[in-house]
Amino acid sequence: MAKKSLIQREKKRQKLEQKYHLIRQSLKKALSKAQSLSEKWEIHGKLESLPRNSAPTRLHRRCFSTGRPRATYRDFGLSGHILREMVQEGLLPGATRSSW
Repeated sequence: MAKKSLIQREKKRQKLEQKYHLIRQSLKKALSKAQSLSEKWEIHGKLESLPRNSAPTRLHRRCFSTGRPRATYRDFGLSGHILREMVQEGLLPGATRSSW
């Protein structure tokens, strides 16, 4: 189980990203349409003034049940060992345990 403080920090980043998503998107469109260099610098300064944690690149995918940050499968949102346990117990429909 991951530290609860790290999980809460990640949730805070997700909320900030959702809050500033439209603002960031509109500034990026304006930056691509800007003609003069001074306009681009001004828009870039506005982008830099947004909170750092509102950037989508700072988000990290975590396991849904344990909060583990590494070895998570995107399709299921689970880490490898949790996914394996659930498949063995038959909790994931359509997933079968391979054996040869």
